[in-house]
Amino acid sequence: MTILEDAARPERAISHHTADPEFAGLVRRQLELLGEDADREGLLRTPERVAKSLAWLTRGYEQRVEDVVGGALFAAEGHHNMVMVRDIELYSLCEHHMLPFFGKAHIGYIPNERIVGLSKLPRLVEVFSRRLQVQERLTEEIAMAVERVLQPAGVGVVIEAYHLCMMMRGVEKQNSKTITSALRGTFRDCAMTRDEFLRLAHTPSSAS
Repeated sequence: MTILEDAARPERAISHHTADPEFAGLVRRQLELLGEDADREGLLRTPERVAKSLAWLTRGYEQRVEDVVGGALFAAEGHHNMVMVRDIELYSLCEHHMLPFFGKAHIGYIPNERIVGLSKLPRLVEVFSRRLQVQERLTEEIAMAVERVLQPAGVGVVIEAYHLCMMMRGVEKQNSKTITSALRGTFRDCAMTRDEFLRLAHTPSSAS
């Protein structure tokens, strides 16, 4: 396994290009258990649509960090100041209820010898967010991936997200937002670097 390679991934059973008949059959049975008529006009193609949709929403299982980064690694050329990409939109599915959660990720790192193409950081977020997830693990996985790819002096990741499992069911709190962070290297050990990163991450976009 190379330093860019993703951790072991489950074998992919369904494709977002075509509807898997077995998966579609399970969705049809769900509709019946809900008390619906799976043969009525509006639901006739729903099992196939849901099968393809869920495969697309979890397409991160098909992606590897090394493939996403590709050759977009460059010499830092003496640059040792913080690089940050913030407000990266993310969408994922909670593994507990398979309901969506969505929000933004902020990623910062202090280069050591290498920098990565800026567009690759949002793509790394996609690799891990397009799987069944919990926000805490998602935050750590992104930080670990940046650390493996760049071996930087430090890396920080903050995710702010809204969870429909809290908004639509359970406590039904519409305005609750969950914030998680993962700090490594100088972002964890140096108070000045940590404070700068967290201040930038939590500054409202309109004020930045």
